[in-house]
Amino acid sequence: MSCFIGTKETAFIYAVTSAGLVHSVTRSCSAGNMTECSCDVNLRHGGSASEGWHWGGCSDDIHYGMSFSRKFLDVPFKNVTGKNGSGLVAMNLHNNEAGRQAVVKLMSVDCRCHGVSGSCAVKTCWKTMSSFEKIGRFLKDKYENSIQISDRLKKKLRRKEKSQRKIPIGKEDLLYVNKSPNYCVEDQKLGIPGTQGRECNRTSQGPDGCNLLCCGRGYNTHVVRHVERCECKFVWCCYVRCRRCETMTDVHTCK
Repeated sequence: MSCFIGTKETAFIYAVTSAGLVHSVTRSCSAGNMTECSCDVNLRHGGSASEGWHWGGCSDDIHYGMSFSRKFLDVPFKNVTGKNGSGLVAMNLHNNEAGRQAVVKLMSVDCRCHGVSGSCAVKTCWKTMSSFEKIGRFLKDKYENSIQISDRLKKKLRRKEKSQRKIPIGKEDLLYVNKSPNYCVEDQKLGIPGTQGRECNRTSQGPDGCNLLCCGRGYNTHVVRHVERCECKFVWCCYVRCRRCETMTDVHTCK
């Protein structure tokens, strides 16, 4: 629906999708599962022998993964418009690239020691991507600090707040045009179910916690009775004898 276009949530989806494609393709390259790519051989002959290390192993070929993601995700946008003239298209392309840049930014160097009795006289090092969980957390932080931009595209994307327009927009920042709808309250026209009646965790400070999920409305508590078979034993011969155990559990649901 049009109300969801250009929101923080769509910005996050574009970035995560783009980053996920880079991550998946690059991993496949390193694992030898694709004929078009393998490891990043450009690093193989580098390093610093005087410092006791050199590049080796199988560095992740992030360049191929980035190129594949741009062709797969960005080109369709450009083909539809014929150019990057639309503010929303330019914003989506920026968010795609922000996801890719997150993968690059979080790459690290792993090393393996070589030497007598593990002395680490020489190290072989290679570049590797971070786990996608770490990349996701990075993009989640960018989502929470995303920047609202003007829906009028001039020469480049610019912040909506005129007083902040001199502050540059970083290539890793997530951008949005439209403010998000209220996901806390049910709106059948927009397809938003709301959070009333949702089960929540009273002790959690995360997204499943009652404080966040219930949007400040509070929660109801009721007791649920569970009856199940327990303490089962095999009796010779030949059947299983069990007791019936009963437990009482507090369940919390949003008001």
